[in-house]
Amino acid sequence: MSDPGLLVSVRGEARRMVAPDYAQVDVTVAASRGSTAEAARAAAAAQDSLTADLAALGGVALDAAAGRRPLTWSAQSMATYAEHAHDKDTGQYQPTGQVTAAVTVVVTVRAFGLLDALGAVLAGREPVTVQGVTWHVDWDNPAWPLVRADAVKAALGKGRDYAAALGGTLRSVEHIADAGLLGGGSPQSGFTSSRAMRAASRGGEEPIAPSLDPVPQELAAFIDARFTADGVSLTRADQPG
Repeated sequence: MSDPGLLVSVRGEARRMVAPDYAQVDVTVAASRGSTAEAARAAAAAQDSLTADLAALGGVALDAAAGRRPLTWSAQSMATYAEHAHDKDTGQYQPTGQVTAAVTVVVTVRAFGLLDALGAVLAGREPVTVQGVTWHVDWDNPAWPLVRADAVKAALGKGRDYAAALGGTLRSVEHIADAGLLGGGSPQSGFTSSRAMRAASRGGEEPIAPSLDPVPQELAAFIDARFTADGVSLTRADQPG
């Protein structure tokens, strides 16, 4: 009967920094009026004015046909609530009699040459607040196969180290899988860290355009690998290094 060899199971990890593919800008358009209906109409008008400016930059409303256009937007939610202000006499927040309507608009930018113009549009509007900017990498970015291959190489190198510590060598690959599929936990097999930048478009007499500078993103890949090793020896492992 042939020697089945020793099974060596390892986890390989690799990371790469890449340029982002697109930015997501989360914007709130808000208006306060004396009634819910008036506030909703004012917020809708402010939203229409904002999207008109985005259209002037070449943007389009996001839909199934938009694809990966240079600039898209979508209104994702709307809320109304009674406005409150701090009362110095009571120390409590009391209703002002005004109602605020707020619309959440998500702007996606792929043509980074538009960032300065977009920042100017957002900063120049009193009812608009930029809640945050996040940077993302597409699922099919060309760097993904590279970082996954790096993870396999890392696992192979670790397996060779283990086998060599026992005086043996790797003979064959038994399994390669996303981390967790061979047992022992289920971490992500890969991820894009969406590094965020906060930016406010209001405050101060003269609006200042937020700095929308692309932030490099870290891609990470994790894989589990199982190899067969030959020639291992516990005697070799007991020898001092």
